[in-house]
Amino acid sequence: MNAAGEVGELARAWRVQYFRLDAGSVLDQALYPEILEFDFVLVLTTLPADADAGAFARALVEDRLAACVNMLPVMESTYRWEGRIDRGSERQLFIKTSRERVAALWERIRALHPYDVPEFIVLPIVDGNAAYLKWLGESTSPLP
Repeated sequence: MNAAGEVGELARAWRVQYFRLDAGSVLDQALYPEILEFDFVLVLTTLPADADAGAFARALVEDRLAACVNMLPVMESTYRWEGRIDRGSERQLFIKTSRERVAALWERIRALHPYDVPEFIVLPIVDGNAAYLKWLGESTSPLP
């Protein structure tokens, strides 16, 4: 297998094994212990343009599941759903949180989200301003 094939296999294994959102299990730490080096993540989700993105974001921050939620302006999305290509107006949300809060964040998003299959993409933050990352950790730590 060439290098591109190996990368493709790793990416497929990552998607299949690492995030098992339908089962509610987010991290498979035994398979991917190297991800534990990343303490913070950026989570992506979208909401319909007519949803109250501000209330959605506020609920996540109030619950200490997110330190900050950025809500982008309305955009047009083209996607395949139930066998047809469709288009809709949505808002993209960037959610900054700690790795430890991902599972609880996923449960809360599932409870609040109007979509049957909400976007939930988790990207590791590999580096950043140390003071900002410290604030991010403090802001998402559960209260004693």
